[in-house]
Amino acid sequence: MSWPATSDRFLPPASVGTWRKRALMVAIPFTLAALVGWVMAYAEPDYDQFYRSYLVGYLFCWGLGLGSLAVLMISYATGGEWGLVLRRILEAGSRTLGALAIGFIPILIGIHRLYPWTQADVAKEPHLQQVGPAYLNVTYFIFRAALYFIVWIALAVWLSRQSARQDRERLVLDAPLRAVSCLGLVLYGLTVTFAVIDWVMSLDPNWSSSIFGLLFFAGHGLLTWSFAVVVLALLVREEPMKQVAQPSQFHDNGKLLLTCTMLWGWFALSQWLIIWAGNLPDEISWYFNRTRGGWREFAYFLVIGEFFVPFFLLLSRELKTQAQQLKRLALWIQFMGYWVLYWYVMPNFPDLRGHWRYSWQDAVVPIALLSWWLYLFFGNLQQRPLMVVNDDHVRVFLETSHELETKRA
Repeated sequence: MSWPATSDRFLPPASVGTWRKRALMVAIPFTLAALVGWVMAYAEPDYDQFYRSYLVGYLFCWGLGLGSLAVLMISYATGGEWGLVLRRILEAGSRTLGALAIGFIPILIGIHRLYPWTQADVAKEPHLQQVGPAYLNVTYFIFRAALYFIVWIALAVWLSRQSARQDRERLVLDAPLRAVSCLGLVLYGLTVTFAVIDWVMSLDPNWSSSIFGLLFFAGHGLLTWSFAVVVLALLVREEPMKQVAQPSQFHDNGKLLLTCTMLWGWFALSQWLIIWAGNLPDEISWYFNRTRGGWREFAYFLVIGEFFVPFFLLLSRELKTQAQQLKRLALWIQFMGYWVLYWYVMPNFPDLRGHWRYSWQDAVVPIALLSWWLYLFFGNLQQRPLMVVNDDHVRVFLETSHELETKRA
């Protein structure tokens, strides 16, 4: 790495554009295949598979986009070198929230196919009569979704603009970035909790859990940190990040991945213990629907794959300091994140309660959505230098890295 460090020395490598093109090459054929499923949904009024698959894929991309914003705010609120090397990756992810707002439209189009409380006969049930008119109705559902996205996009835009200012001039923005991030994390917690209630929990309007939102907090952390580690491991193979991201930064992010893994495991166990101990029919039915007809074996797969595998592997210090080994584990966490969302969503539908079934659209539609999200992400990543050299914390970090490199030479 040449010194002194300037913004033009940290421009993204040409490989970022190559990854973007590859994402587009995958997105186009899979989108065409997904459109076939959408046409089938309209040709057969009782065939709702497209919207179910779309919801799972959308929640995955939403977790990456909104999780990027949350982790970015955590880095501003707490500091630490781990956030310095991930900052531009997280900013690129958070700037996809505008596109995710547009991507929510198909869920609104298929709202009557997904959410039983929108149907007149279900809405008349005594339980829903108590809360339905005041909360579970289409108008308020749309209004709340719009409000969530306004909050998330406003936070992402403001943080992104402040960061862009530091590309043009040397500014000390620690205080405002920390203040807005702390407020933003509170707003994130509130909005995500209600968004999860609206978009996922209300798929079964007779079931509720006070800890369900916390599962998604931990899930967003797992998705985002694992994705950021994958991208950083790809960038570190060539300049300019080759001499910047040290094993210590991968070790820090590996520890944070371990933290999120433990949090997810604890929240999942806590929810199960609380509901099972309560032994209320409306609550334990959620688990009955997910432990019969093939779902039981699937649940074991999730517990082992989402918790035990990453937990024990991330205990290894050597693995956490090796970029490529940590990248492979991070890809596994991404893979398991999709199946966890599938487990949250699919057994809510009557024909899948106690009957595990996997449709070709469950693979095609999420891959199409993820490919478009990656296309936007890499486009955002191309727009700015990979390090904010006019941030004093970054300059100190780069000076230290330069000194270590000089000593090794």
